[in-house]
Amino acid sequence: MTTDVLIIGAGAAGLSAALAAHESGASVTIIEKQPKLGGTAAISGGIVWIPGNRQMRVHGIEDSSADALAYFRSLDQGDIDDATLSAFVKEGPSALAFLEDLDAARLSLLEGYPDYYLDRPGAKPDGGRALDNDLFDFSALGDWASKIFEHGPAPRMMLRETPLGGGTGQVDPAEMARRESGDLRGWGQALIGRLLKACLDRNIEPLLDVGGYRLIVENGRVTGATVHQNDEEITIHAQQGVIIATGGFEWNEELRQAFLRGPLDAPASPPGNQGDGLKMAMAAGASLGNMTSAWWMPTLSMPEAKWEGGEQRAMPVLIERTLPHTILVNRSGQRFCNEANNYSALAGAFHQFDPATYSRPNLPAYLIFDQQYLSRYPIASVMPGDPVPDWIASAETVQDLAEKIGVDSVELEQTVTRFNAHAIKGHDPDFGRGESDYDRFYGDRSREGASATLGPITTGPFYAVEIRMGTLGTNGGARTDGSAQILDHNGEPIPGLFGAGNVISCPTGGIYAGAGGTLGPALTFGYIAGRAAARRSNI
Repeated sequence: MTTDVLIIGAGAAGLSAALAAHESGASVTIIEKQPKLGGTAAISGGIVWIPGNRQMRVHGIEDSSADALAYFRSLDQGDIDDATLSAFVKEGPSALAFLEDLDAARLSLLEGYPDYYLDRPGAKPDGGRALDNDLFDFSALGDWASKIFEHGPAPRMMLRETPLGGGTGQVDPAEMARRESGDLRGWGQALIGRLLKACLDRNIEPLLDVGGYRLIVENGRVTGATVHQNDEEITIHAQQGVIIATGGFEWNEELRQAFLRGPLDAPASPPGNQGDGLKMAMAAGASLGNMTSAWWMPTLSMPEAKWEGGEQRAMPVLIERTLPHTILVNRSGQRFCNEANNYSALAGAFHQFDPATYSRPNLPAYLIFDQQYLSRYPIASVMPGDPVPDWIASAETVQDLAEKIGVDSVELEQTVTRFNAHAIKGHDPDFGRGESDYDRFYGDRSREGASATLGPITTGPFYAVEIRMGTLGTNGGARTDGSAQILDHNGEPIPGLFGAGNVISCPTGGIYAGAGGTLGPALTFGYIAGRAAARRSNI
């Protein structure tokens, strides 16, 4: 096979790259090792975080490159590359406008959705940078509708209609019936669905079940790849470039042990993220960056939740720890963090290492809550009024609950008593929960002030679930320049090789700037890579 641009991986970054390369005049081939496409983006909330985006301008929300750069640089721990960060900030609005103009994306403001670090210069406390997907009609995809990765019921609401996005979670029954019958979907399903439809409209059909990737390098230039499909070896010649967009390595135990800074044993992403692209880039001589980090996320596992291959699936824990009547405790029965902090930064608390015991005392942790919580709010897929499943421990007293989950009963009772005394007064002197707008955004916003996230744990039965440290994906990998070209160990571009998404060293380093902080850079660098590969046939 011969093509101008070969794209390996059919997630958000790969599909964005395909459209950018095609519209720049190149022929495109996309290959995907899974029988379904979309990867992590397809099962995500689908939020896209881009500073200075078109929707901000339409709604009169001020933003600037200077603000965005100041925000990132105030958070930098030494893992940001100025060239790639500047490329993301500069090209992000153009990438989204490009996709919107092709009808490959339809995005709307998540009104009032704040950035995650509101004390930093350039942050937007009133939101604007986080964008939600409008509903997409999956019937428009024909047979391809069943080829997008989906796990669980299709989301029929836009995220902005749910408590996660500041909504009520209520939709008129007649409208919901219309969405069901028409197969209208939101979240990451809408994001991937529109991207795929735009590709199909341009006769770009991803080749699925194509794996066993090996790059072809001739005279120092990447000229294609050897792959396997149906036990046959196929050589694909790429005349202008190869774009790696295969996702992270969080499901590869060997790579996790080699690179990550702390334990990661419960990823929330699909198990196909095995580091294929990382290994290809390394074999081609790529230098690496940001390898100790990931898009961290506290997770819980329900025994019945499995991936298609039988792997245990972990569920992100977001509003469960920020709504009232909950706390997180460690194995000693003590609180160890502001539970309402943003999920990615919270990993630092989970990864804390105690040299005296030579252990990480906060792993595993336990989410403690009471009947007040369970009567009002969800826990993973368990809705108020549902039977309590076996994976939720329960007891009539806090002491009995402690014994069931194996934590110190005296410490847990003292922890709950202290938390309750302060929560009733609406403050948390130990960890400051409820003090920031971000803390309260994910809480119960029918309540005023800090009580949106603070509530005493007083009404039995009392409950607990085990919380592990998971991830939405890794964010370290091959280093690139601002044109998405993968760099060698001398900092020089590897001719013919480009990257985008979680397979590269993220342009924002390890900083999860706001909701959608993974998909914004992925779509942008897919756009940059596609355009660059299409026009750089002489490199």
